[in-house]
Amino acid sequence: MTPAPVRLLDRAVAVVAMAAVVILCLTVLAGVFSRGIGEPVIWSDEASRFVMVWLACLGWILAGRKRSHIRVRFFLDKVPEPARGVLETLMQAAVCLFGVLTAWYGAELVRRNLEIEATTVPIAMAWMYLPVVFAGIATALQGGSELWQQVRRRNGEGRAA
Repeated sequence: MTPAPVRLLDRAVAVVAMAAVVILCLTVLAGVFSRGIGEPVIWSDEASRFVMVWLACLGWILAGRKRSHIRVRFFLDKVPEPARGVLETLMQAAVCLFGVLTAWYGAELVRRNLEIEATTVPIAMAWMYLPVVFAGIATALQGGSELWQQVRRRNGEGRAA
């Protein structure tokens, strides 16, 4: 059972993602419409890129939480049963490491872009990279949680034998 604060956080991420879809559609529509009437707004393309990055990272977080990322199990299914648990544990550790590294390097990108302003919207380019930090943290936490569950399953099987 997922704890209530985690469910609330999952729901908040989903609501923000839905809002991002609406904002992205409106931003793109503003650009298309303004070009159609011959008075293009200069900010629509750049604003759309910012929102798209946020939306992609929010989708990454949601897919990770629901375990709906693509997972190729072909080779894992070819391995004998005892080794599968070990490989699954290693894969979850790798996911956790990937999340930590993504958050770490994402934070560095944010730091390096704090003083750089976007071309057509008055915000720092750091906002473009900030969702990568959140996605990395979420990936590391999800990988860590699944790693912990995998280790507990393996230990439980070991005691039962």
